[in-house]
Amino acid sequence: MQCSYFDAGACRSCTLMGRPYAEQLADKQEHCRSLLAAWPDLAWLPAVASPESGFRNKAKMVVGGTVRHPTLGILDGQGRGVDLRRCGVSSPALTACFPALSAFITQAGLVPYDVPARRGELKHLILTESPDGELMLRFVLRSTESVVRIRKHLPGLQQELPRLAVVSANIQPEHKAVLEGEQEILLTEQETLRMRVNDVNLHLRARSFFQTNTAVAAALYRQAREWADELGPASVWDLYCGVGGFALHVAGPAREITGIEASAEAIASAALSAQEAGLSGVDFAAGDATAFALGARRVPELVVVNPPRRGIGAELAGWLESSGVEHVVYSSCNAVSLARDLAAMPSLVPRRARVLDMFPQTRHYEVMVLLERA
Repeated sequence: MQCSYFDAGACRSCTLMGRPYAEQLADKQEHCRSLLAAWPDLAWLPAVASPESGFRNKAKMVVGGTVRHPTLGILDGQGRGVDLRRCGVSSPALTACFPALSAFITQAGLVPYDVPARRGELKHLILTESPDGELMLRFVLRSTESVVRIRKHLPGLQQELPRLAVVSANIQPEHKAVLEGEQEILLTEQETLRMRVNDVNLHLRARSFFQTNTAVAAALYRQAREWADELGPASVWDLYCGVGGFALHVAGPAREITGIEASAEAIASAALSAQEAGLSGVDFAAGDATAFALGARRVPELVVVNPPRRGIGAELAGWLESSGVEHVVYSSCNAVSLARDLAAMPSLVPRRARVLDMFPQTRHYEVMVLLERA
């Protein structure tokens, strides 16, 4: 894939841009193998490739420039807006929306936030596309000052973008590199974006996390389901469960599922998905994954963990090591922290692994490992 923004030096976020994709994928596999070299008997499944371009289902656009001439993209070293509205890794449906969104900024008088001057209102636009083509739009604002104008002009934007299903305003008043704030103001009747992945309908609320590459996320969940069905556990914990992707994919008859996630909003989404699917024996709760495990009276037969980049940490790894849990499925977006966590659980031996290229054009990737108690 070639990118005019990268070639011109305007954006270097995709650090591998221009390198042959087959080479990118092979290097990621080799990098992961080298980090997990302490387990030479680990069986490696074929890597899951991604489309090279147009794979991102979410665009996080910094708004710069002026009301009359806004930029949608990133900021340069001086805090000035760099327009990236034709970014090739965003899905075509997302990039098609940017002209209408730019015009809306002008029409509604939304003053882009000037980072050096610390003035203005509109900081970011976050646009997400569902597999069925519906859209969620979030305006990240410094205050509620412009919410009235957004409401006033929103019907026109919805007419321009008929797939726009969920719209909200997030309030982030602080002058620091934080994408969003705690306050979310829903501006539409519909509250969630339905993310249909494989045969599971997931619900995504404004502040819930979802993988940015839908096709590879689907492969990730299918792999977890395949391993779970092969093992046939009667009880499963999904720790760091998010909106319930793993939990809902491994759910089955007479199988008890518990999903734990720190975000109450994500848990509400997961519970809604389980209810709509008519699943019994599936329970979701908001809380800290480590604290839940340490305080539990019973141990499941299978634990699925999908932690942030820092990994599960020494405390949860220590609990898993001594718990008696027979199998663990570990989904990691950082093989460095994965290797550290695996070393802390010597009784749980990695048996199978698979690299999934969630983030083409960058050095990042996802890896799943199936662990079995020795």
